[in-house]
Amino acid sequence: MEKLENREDLVRYINSLKSGGKKKNKKLVSVCGGPGCAVYGAEKVEAALVDEIAAQGLQDEVEIKTTGCHGFCEKGPILVIHPEGIFYPQTKAEHVPEIVEKTIKNGELVDKRVFKDPASKKKTPYEKDVPFYKLQKRIITGNNGLINPRSIDDYFACGGYKALEKALFDLDPDTILNEVKTSGLRGRGGGGFPAGIKWATAKRHEGSRYVICNADEGDPGAFMDRMILEGNPHSVIEGMIIGAYAIGSHEGYVYVRYEYPLAVKNLTEALKAAHEIGLLGDNILGSGFNFDIHISRGGGAFVCGESTALMASLEGKPGRPRAKYVHTVEKGFRQNPTVLNNVETWANVPVIINNGADMFSAIGTEKSKGTKIFSLVGKVMNTGLVEVPMGTTLRTIIFDIGGGIPKKKKFKAVQTGGPSGGCIPEQFLDLGVDFDELAKVGSIMGSGGMIVMDEDTCMVDVARYFVDFLKDESCGQCNPCREGIKQMLHILTEICAGNGKEGDIELLEELGAMVQKFSLCGLGTSAPNPVLTTILYFRNEYEAHIRDKKCPAGICKPLFHYEIDADACTGCGVCARKCPQEAITGEKKKPHELDQSKCIKCGICYDACKFNAVVIK
Repeated sequence: MEKLENREDLVRYINSLKSGGKKKNKKLVSVCGGPGCAVYGAEKVEAALVDEIAAQGLQDEVEIKTTGCHGFCEKGPILVIHPEGIFYPQTKAEHVPEIVEKTIKNGELVDKRVFKDPASKKKTPYEKDVPFYKLQKRIITGNNGLINPRSIDDYFACGGYKALEKALFDLDPDTILNEVKTSGLRGRGGGGFPAGIKWATAKRHEGSRYVICNADEGDPGAFMDRMILEGNPHSVIEGMIIGAYAIGSHEGYVYVRYEYPLAVKNLTEALKAAHEIGLLGDNILGSGFNFDIHISRGGGAFVCGESTALMASLEGKPGRPRAKYVHTVEKGFRQNPTVLNNVETWANVPVIINNGADMFSAIGTEKSKGTKIFSLVGKVMNTGLVEVPMGTTLRTIIFDIGGGIPKKKKFKAVQTGGPSGGCIPEQFLDLGVDFDELAKVGSIMGSGGMIVMDEDTCMVDVARYFVDFLKDESCGQCNPCREGIKQMLHILTEICAGNGKEGDIELLEELGAMVQKFSLCGLGTSAPNPVLTTILYFRNEYEAHIRDKKCPAGICKPLFHYEIDADACTGCGVCARKCPQEAITGEKKKPHELDQSKCIKCGICYDACKFNAVVIK
């Protein structure tokens, strides 16, 4: 790889890629290589494609590319054929010969392989028309399906590093800061602090300034940052270089979660390529600006997602937060001015510099600009990663993009913001999702986790589950968080076990308010959210657990049992055959009986019965 010494070398190199020769006219077959698709056999699909393309003699006409995550994890492995954008979900190796023969070679659709919407039953052959993608605005994630994350040339071909060129040679640092301020970009890591103000404040303070990328994504069920680092690492690198140039920093770090080996691998290769070509290191493109980026792998502590705990860990100290009366933009990493933003925030920077602040600020709401990536998981048809404009309603995300609730179940709640986010009930489905609107109903944006729950979810158990997680992840440094969360968990566990008593709800509210008010860091101040919002919106469930000793959802095992309704039972025997404990007996075509002494309340009989004869009591 040649080293680019100046701006002219960069322009010449990019133009040489655009000319492309024969490659320019090739069909592109994009295979999603994200972890979800990989688990379902994406590597076998790619290998089958390579073999079949060779067997058909199409090597000069077709390029096969393994890319990052396409977002629609529910339908992996995903295969997309460009330039048409033909979308084949859940592709297997045995499907490949027919796809090559009909679609790639002869331009015909393989009708039985195209996407079929589970709700409307309508077949949709083109990616842009698939409901999951159609309602998104994918300014950050859109290139994931076109780029080999281990190829810097692919990033160049999609306009990569044009923003860096513009920043270094057409803009001065103050202009860049003003552009980021004007765009309204707020930190996507959870705090939502305006990025431009943070950068400008760090620049005003003297010292060896640092820029850090927080890739320690610890929320259960969240994988937005992982998607970007694995699929388009150069977008983050470019954003960090621009940010460093704007504030006068010469050293940066990416603090990445240890459990993300593919992200680390792709980021390492991307940094190596950027070094070799001259976009990192000394005198970048002859501009006189020096900057380098290092990788540091976190040990998996959830609390290290907090800025001061992360910086302590980066320094080799225990990952414990500190009081915020001294801000990290003044004294952060190594007691020097530090700008810390998460992966998604840095990836937005090249978009703003390339297209201008006005373009970015035109997207979203008055106080929350741009798009946001959400990890849509739980009881929803279309799980995956969704990028939508700020202000998009929960109903649009869950029902129009997500496809609604499986098995015709009723929607109950959605938790936003990770384990310390609030649970939002059906009455707020038309709420526009942004930093401020979520706060009004007791939740948070967080990094973008979104867990959907249906009618079979016990909200008391949900609160118990997340408080249990937060208790284990608390650093234990301050009493309100350490002891307050522990006591809330004890009360919730007792309620779920059938030992709840009058006054427990009020005590949980009191403890929650105390933990929110007096905890040292954001983990503690937000930890009571799942408890307080479930009490606020689902108080009747708490009361049923305490007063009636019943779990309405049939989740807390000490508080319910299964029975067979003799009037509804047809004697089909399905429940008896599936019961692992042989607790169900009865003659064919006659009502069956369930032996409570043998029943372990696994719910298999309840799920198996098609006649609603197995009931929860």
